[in-house]
Amino acid sequence: MRTSAVRAVCTAVVLSGFVLAGCDEVNSAVEGVESAGDKAAVCTEALQIIDINPNVSPEDVAARAEEKANELRELGNQVADQTVQDTLFDMANGYLELEERKLDHMNNFSGWLERNLQHLDELRQACF
Repeated sequence: MRTSAVRAVCTAVVLSGFVLAGCDEVNSAVEGVESAGDKAAVCTEALQIIDINPNVSPEDVAARAEEKANELRELGNQVADQTVQDTLFDMANGYLELEERKLDHMNNFSGWLERNLQHLDELRQACF
């Protein structure tokens, strides 16, 4: 009788271990889905903020450069994915650079636009 009681306790312990391991896996999966959802939401919002058009005028971009830089930094702070975060920060820095150049009569806007189009491509790759 005592042996069957020990087996029952051992079986319960083993089963509870499986349940706990299963819970950890479920929690990990949920966190992964939430992280992917956060990443997707951040990427979608970032692409809406950036909206770089090769035909845009330097004045139009410079008018909102600081605002866009701040929005991109905020998004970067919200996402856990390091690649997406780094790209958002790079793009924010690009907008701040443009803001500084506004004082310098927008010299080399085409170079700035080219770099930020490259960052945009990097963001798309990191997001999707």
